Amino acid sequence: MRRRWIWKLLGILCAWLIFMWASWSGAFFAAHWLSRIAGWQLTGYWLQIAGNTIALLFMLTVIFTIGAINQPKRRRGLHLILDALRRISKGDFNVEIENKQPNEGFGELITSINDMAAGLNRLESMRQEFISNVSHEIQSPLTSIGGFARALREQDLSAETRDHYLTIIETECKRLSRLSDHLLKLSSLDSEQHPFEPARFRLDKQLKRIILASEPLWSSKAIEVIAELEETSVIADEDLIGQVWLNLLQNSIKFTPAGGTITVLLERSGDRVAVEIADTGVGIAEEEQEHIFERFYKADKARDRASGGNGLGLAIVKKIADMHQADITVASSPGQGTAFRVFLPDRPETKP
Repeated sequence: MRRRWIWKLLGILCAWLIFMWASWSGAFFAAHWLSRIAGWQLTGYWLQIAGNTIALLFMLTVIFTIGAINQPKRRRGLHLILDALRRISKGDFNVEIENKQPNEGFGELITSINDMAAGLNRLESMRQEFISNVSHEIQSPLTSIGGFARALREQDLSAETRDHYLTIIETECKRLSRLSDHLLKLSSLDSEQHPFEPARFRLDKQLKRIILASEPLWSSKAIEVIAELEETSVIADEDLIGQVWLNLLQNSIKFTPAGGTITVLLERSGDRVAVEIADTGVGIAEEEQEHIFERFYKADKARDRASGGNGLGLAIVKKIADMHQADITVASSPGQGTAFRVFLPDRPETKP
């Protein structure tokens, strides 16, 4: 881009020098011709003054003529730009100015405005989709809570039925609480104010703690957890990266049937540290794998709703991984299980 700009500048400079040379040469011969026609005996000094004057008048005439020709075009271009900016300021992002000369005049400015409008339009679509998803996720448990609360008013309910309804209400309240917690977490991570405090710690010990803390979940489903953890230390935000392992492990537990297996591996891979959490669960279809880190995306909405998911856990995982400049991959196929692999850069510890 810089080289092209330099060549363009050199081209303009050469064209200007050629124009000046042609103007002064033409003016020189024109002054000689006029002096002979008029019968003037001009000395070299006055002949030079006359030539310079003719050249100056010629160049001014050419410049003003070009300006007069281009002025309507520039005025139209300016009006288009101002109209587009007014529409954008009022919230209309479906703006696209026709750009016939992207590299001349207002061309670069028009390209920038078109790019800005397209970006704002995408953000607006994402915002509307986000609001729609949040509203849907909130409305569903609220409807359930309201329905079962009204049912509890019935006087002839058995104790068992009443307890069942109360359990459902409690479950839906927990689901709303998780949704609120995840939304607050994402909002905090999106802001530049969220604390990010990387420090060196033992990653293998952290993974062991998280596996043991989740034991009630995987032992209740008779899931076998295999941990192969190489003694490894990394520099990362311990609390944030711990959320990544917790979310991935809980996902594996959630979608692995009773009697299945979850494997947690920790090893060095070149100049990075690799953590893999693999399961023998239901798996994810190939066409859906590219969307699983999107907010509120659910590969199987019915199954995820039954398990109390809200489609934000993996979005949080991806956000924290990006904060650590880590790569995350997924390998999965329906009925064959899923393996998430996170590659953390093994940064050397900086000395003050």
